[in-house]
Amino acid sequence: MESIPVKKGNFFEKLKKASQIFALKQIVKILPMMSKKNLVTLIGLYEKIAQGDNKKIVAALKGMLETTPAGDMILRGLKLMNPISREKVATTLIAEGLIIGDDKRKKTMEEGGAAPFTVLISPTMRCNLRCTGCYAYNYDKQDDLPFEVVDRVVTEAEEMGVAMITILGGEPLMWEKLFDLFKNHPKMYFQFYSNGTLMTQEVAKKLAKLGNVSVMLSIEGFKEHTDERRGEGIYEKVLKAMDTLRAEGVPFGYSVAVTSKNESSVSSDKFIDLMQEKGAIIGWYFLYMPVGKDPDMSLMPTPEQRVHMLEFGKYIRQTKQVFIVDFWNDAPYVGGCIAGKYYIHITSNGDVEPCIFTHLAADNIKDKSLKDVMNSDYFKKLRSKQPYSDNLYLPCQWIDHPEVSREFQKEFNLKLTHPGADDILVREDLKEGVNAYSARVKELYAPIWEKLNSGKSESSGCGSCTGCGCAEETIKEESKETIEQ
Repeated sequence: MESIPVKKGNFFEKLKKASQIFALKQIVKILPMMSKKNLVTLIGLYEKIAQGDNKKIVAALKGMLETTPAGDMILRGLKLMNPISREKVATTLIAEGLIIGDDKRKKTMEEGGAAPFTVLISPTMRCNLRCTGCYAYNYDKQDDLPFEVVDRVVTEAEEMGVAMITILGGEPLMWEKLFDLFKNHPKMYFQFYSNGTLMTQEVAKKLAKLGNVSVMLSIEGFKEHTDERRGEGIYEKVLKAMDTLRAEGVPFGYSVAVTSKNESSVSSDKFIDLMQEKGAIIGWYFLYMPVGKDPDMSLMPTPEQRVHMLEFGKYIRQTKQVFIVDFWNDAPYVGGCIAGKYYIHITSNGDVEPCIFTHLAADNIKDKSLKDVMNSDYFKKLRSKQPYSDNLYLPCQWIDHPEVSREFQKEFNLKLTHPGADDILVREDLKEGVNAYSARVKELYAPIWEKLNSGKSESSGCGSCTGCGCAEETIKEESKETIEQ
C-alpha cells in the first residue's frame, strides 16, 4: 500500500500553532499566582515561539508590561475570573481570535477581501428601559433578527478570522436565543452590552459555566446622572449586577455615554475607584453623538471636555488598574476611523452599518454573506478614504469631518436604518452646530497631534503611538496636574 504524502511545511505550521495554544493554556493557569516580574519573564519566553506579526505584538506587550502598570492590571483581571473564563480567554480570545484568527484575516485580505476584527450584532432592539438619547425604542419581538441569520453570520465570521462578536441591543438579555448562540460557538469569544437590570444570579452562573463571554454594563457615572438618563433606581441595580458577576468570576466592564453633563463625573478618581472596587476590568467611553430623531446638540461633550478626556485616559492608565478605552481619543492606536474596516454593525433588521453611530446602510445581511457585505462598493470607498485626516485624533466622519458623511450619503443613496437617521445631514441648525464643533475640535487637537509626532522629546515620548507606554510615562505628571485642575 502506498503511503500518503505529507506536506511537511503544513505539518510543522500546525505543530507550531498547537504548541502556542498549549503554552497559552499553561501560562494562564499559573498567571494568578505570579508576580509582575515573573509575568514579564514568562511573556519573554513565549515571545520566542511566537511567529510573524504575533511576535511583534508579544514584544510590544512585554515592553508595555515593563514600562506601565499594565502588568498589575492584567494580573488583577485574571484573578477576578473563574478558572473556566481564564482558560477561555487564553484559548478562545487569544489563541483562536488573535493568533489563528490573524492568519485567517490575512488570508481573506490576500484574496482581495476585508475581514473585521469584531462584528457588532443587535439581534433585538427590545429594551426594558427608555433612556434619554437612545435610539432603541418602540420595537417588539417581530422586529428581532432571526436566530438562523445571526448563527450563520457568526459561522461566517469564524471562517474569516473575526476575533470577537459583540452583541448589542436593545437589551441582549431580552433575546431568548442569546445563550443558544454562545453555546453553538464555543471557539468564538463574545461580549455583550447590558443595562444590568436583568442580571440575576442564575444568568451569571450560566455565563460562568460558558466562559467565552464577558459583559459590559452601561452606567452614566454616579446615581444622579445614571438615574436621570436611565430611570429611578437603575444606578443601584447596575452596581448589584456588578456584584453578582464578580461573585461568579464572570469578566465584566462598564460602558459610559459621555455627555456635557456627566463628563467631569465619569472622568474622576472617585468614579474609577468605585469601578475598580466593584471588579470592572475595562471601561469603554463613547462620546454622545447627535444622531437619531431630534438629537440634542447640547448633550455633546464640549471640545474642551473631549481634550480633558484624552488627558484623563493617560492619567488613569498610569495610576489605576482598570483599562480605559476612549472611542475617539484612542483612534491613533488603530489608525483613525475603523468603521467598515475593523468593525461593522448589523441591526435587528439585518441592515449592515459601518459604525454603530452611522445609521445608514447599503446592504442587508439577509441577502448577502458577511464576506460580500464587507466588499460592497460603499465599504470599499469608505476604507479608501480612511483616515480622513493626517491628525488621527480626528477620526469621525460625522463630527470631525461632517463633509465625508454628507458625500457618502449623496453618492450611494444610502438607506436610513431608522427614522431621523439623516437629521444631522439635512437639518440646517444641526449642520451649522456640527460644523462649528468640528472647527473648534480641529483647533484644539492640532498642537496635541503636532506634539505627539514631534519625535523623541522630553514631552512626547517616542512619537510612534504604538501603545508602548513611553509617551504616557513622560506626560504622567502633566496629565495628573490637568486632571486635578
